[in-house]
Amino acid sequence: MSKVFSAHAVSVDGYITGRDPGTGRDTPSQVFGGFNLSGPSAQVFDTLAGRVGAIVAGRTAYDDSDGFGGGSPHPMARVFVLSHRPAPEMTERQTLITTGIEDAVAAAREAAGGKDVGLMGGGVATEALRAGLVDEVILHQVPILLGGGRPFFQALPEHVRLRLVHAFPAPGVTHLHYQVER
Repeated sequence: MSKVFSAHAVSVDGYITGRDPGTGRDTPSQVFGGFNLSGPSAQVFDTLAGRVGAIVAGRTAYDDSDGFGGGSPHPMARVFVLSHRPAPEMTERQTLITTGIEDAVAAAREAAGGKDVGLMGGGVATEALRAGLVDEVILHQVPILLGGGRPFFQALPEHVRLRLVHAFPAPGVTHLHYQVER
């Protein structure tokens, strides 16, 4: 069965905003054209991207990304946009889901063809965690303390326990792969 995971970059103090785009990005992603990372990070990123068969994105992520230009945040995966209001100009690679996170993940799993489902957006990831649908959380932790800003996750009703599966240091980032304990 496919897995559901959330992967995102975060500061040491848990924020997703910052001012410095970073350095050492000399290796192009093999999955996403025009996206450069350090060699070790490109390997981690492309391995994760290769797992994805479908994406569930929140409406804020959809709007902030200009509707993914009519496509998807992933070049080969369909996107399922979770929203309580209509999304303008949806295309054949985009599906609007208004009935909740469970239905969005189920539709994405079906479309993923045995591959994994990626979650995009803090609201979607939080709702999926609340519903017990997330198998893995992957943090690309940047060694900076922002001291404030925009957190990725929203408030959870209870603690979510994670078990560290793998830690991989790379230039300017440590990739932390956690399994959600049930």
